[in-house]
Amino acid sequence: MRISSAAYLLKQGIRNVWNNGILSFALFCILTISMLMFGFTVIVSANISSMISDIETKNEVIIFLTDDADDAYIEELGEKLKSTPNVSQVTFYSKEEAFSDIKKDMADAEDIFSYLGEESPLPDAYRIRITDISEMSSTLMAINSFKHIEKVKAPYDFVNVLTGLKTITTVLSVCILIALIIVSSVMIINCTRASVDARKKEIYIQRYVGATSTFIKIPFFIEGITIGILAGVLATVLTWLIYDGVTELLSTETTLIAAIGTGGFIPAERFIWYVAAAYVIAGAVICSFGTVISMRKHAKI
Repeated sequence: MRISSAAYLLKQGIRNVWNNGILSFALFCILTISMLMFGFTVIVSANISSMISDIETKNEVIIFLTDDADDAYIEELGEKLKSTPNVSQVTFYSKEEAFSDIKKDMADAEDIFSYLGEESPLPDAYRIRITDISEMSSTLMAINSFKHIEKVKAPYDFVNVLTGLKTITTVLSVCILIALIIVSSVMIINCTRASVDARKKEIYIQRYVGATSTFIKIPFFIEGITIGILAGVLATVLTWLIYDGVTELLSTETTLIAAIGTGGFIPAERFIWYVAAAYVIAGAVICSFGTVISMRKHAKI
């Protein structure tokens, strides 16, 4: 194809966006809204998963040791715990530290502690954190097989709630995304069909004067790419502004976030450029190929 022909087709494709104003604008709006709904579903799901992961990292299991465990074995046990799969952190919590902490928490009960004396009646313990809480039961089963383990205190109810919440979040996100894909696809296809049907006469005239199918399709392809890129850019800007506004508003009410022990929302700067690339590429591909396919099927070129 000659440069002059390529330049003509490029100009014609971009010009079609403005010449077909109402339908192009309708397709632009539908595509933008579809990408926003899809994008925010993924972003909200990612934030929920991130918050749940933050809470998971704060789970703590306490392993109480028997009184006959000597210092050498306690040290050996610490090394075993560190090498145990699914254990991310191991901290020794001596009975003296535990006794001191209880005294601080119960400062008004000095009389009771005076009868106990200075020697701690509490056992030595290890505090550990679990990497994957869904595997907590099997991990603690392995730890219970070690010697001199008197008791293991684990937040099983808390783990069950988090595991269930993760499952529900995943299932809901997948269902919403599938529904959005179906609805958006139907809307985009119908809009591209309407756009092509409105220019059937123009297409037939080009065909009758000897234009090839490729020559006719290219401007439609360029028109679709242009609309898709513009929709992707607008969707990115709106996503950034809305996300920043909503997270700033919700972050002013820090009571709930602090109470559930999460680090807060994912900063927009961490993902916005990936979202922008996904929007622009998806918009250009969906709109351009959708337009060309609709033109081929309904204009019968």
